Amino acid sequence: MDYHSMEEKLKNPIKQAKVTENMSVDQLIHAIDGCAFGAGKLADAVDIYAEMLSGKSTSFFGLAGAMVPAGMRGIITDLIKDGYIDVLVTTGANMVHEIVESMGLHHYKGCSECDDIELKHDEINRIYDVYLPEQYFIDFEEKMKTVLSDIGGDTISIRELMTHLGDHIDDKSSILKAAADMNVPVYCPAIQDSMIGLQAWLYKQTNPLNVDAFADMREMIDICYEANDPGALLVGGGVPKNYIFQSMLITHQEFNYAIQLTMDTPETGGLSGASLDEARSWGKVSETARSVTVHSDATITLPILVAATRSRLAGR
Repeated sequence: MDYHSMEEKLKNPIKQAKVTENMSVDQLIHAIDGCAFGAGKLADAVDIYAEMLSGKSTSFFGLAGAMVPAGMRGIITDLIKDGYIDVLVTTGANMVHEIVESMGLHHYKGCSECDDIELKHDEINRIYDVYLPEQYFIDFEEKMKTVLSDIGGDTISIRELMTHLGDHIDDKSSILKAAADMNVPVYCPAIQDSMIGLQAWLYKQTNPLNVDAFADMREMIDICYEANDPGALLVGGGVPKNYIFQSMLITHQEFNYAIQLTMDTPETGGLSGASLDEARSWGKVSETARSVTVHSDATITLPILVAATRSRLAGR
């Protein structure tokens, strides 16, 4: 129950935003930090993320949704290179598109309302308003065969497979290469649910390939156990969000910072829309944690969040 007095409830008047020419992104965030709805939430997210990254917080990053096809790849790569991501947990699909981009093959802007039968006949795959030629998956298959052939018969973890993939990429804009170079672990717990998983299964029919789906858990839990003032930025939800949160459950710790960028709502009970307050009931997020959920398209909020936070950190 809310036991605050009327005076306490009415101590923060809404501040009308003032937007001027030549504003920096961080100045824009400061201009809306007294606003309500999504504007105020986004400003809160910048405050939390800047505090999280300016200290010695162990930074977890959950990446779900079609963020790489949408153009968010470089943001993640640069965060890794600059030491702002200590642990990346993502989907197999994002890493498929990451590898496609690393091969010099591009995603193309299309339309969200188009003739999908025509696209099928043209051998073009659609992800909302992004196009990807079918031929690219043939090139991807050849790349995977080459990479997998270097593993041999040893049993490896999914994280080790991700590092192995990164070691076989030359593209400086690559998430996997940056992670491998910076010794940042990339966990992909649902890797079977992707073209990587499909190609690995096909390869395994005639070649030795042993990937232990459970091997990463000890490594991830050890990281959570030893984490300093842990914080998480979650783009979307799903498997990456749950994997990050569940790994902290069996340690003595809880997340002290948590930011979620999502368009899902909690009414369906799905994890992608579940509130961070709900995570407190599980002991995943601490009772005193600084946390916020920004309900908006992450392709809008993530670039703004990162740009404003970077400016703020540079200013410090």
